[in-house]
Amino acid sequence: MRLFVYGTLKRGERNHNRFCRGFASAEKATVRGRLYDLPFGFPALVVPVQDVHTAGSDNYLADARLSHEAETSLTEDLSGWDVVHGELMTFDDPERRLPEIDGLEGFRPGEQGLYTRVLIPVTLPGGGETVLAWAYSVEQGSGVRLPGGSWPA
Repeated sequence: MRLFVYGTLKRGERNHNRFCRGFASAEKATVRGRLYDLPFGFPALVVPVQDVHTAGSDNYLADARLSHEAETSLTEDLSGWDVVHGELMTFDDPERRLPEIDGLEGFRPGEQGLYTRVLIPVTLPGGGETVLAWAYSVEQGSGVRLPGGSWPA
């Protein structure tokens, strides 16, 4: 299962050890979007609606397969969006990991919350390969926009 993290789940940040320890791999990556620094001490990501392939469900094993089987390319021109920097983490235990991280992010499939888990294109460094991965996003930004696309600013 692949997960794009851009805030407190990144290596070295406060929630990494508790929720991401034991990851299979991690590498720098980017997504299209807008990043906001919220007054609560963590960021929020807004992604283009066109980039969302699906929203997360409570069938964690099926969700994990989606992020590993599907491939995509970034061909649409969606100017006006920033490049958001983070890490692409791969886990081999999605049935345990996704419910824990969903809980941290306040995501409950079918219910209203701050974040939604969405399957979006993630670009890897180097050759620019694009894969699909889960990320937690919000519908609209609030707080301070981070035009450099990195948190902490």
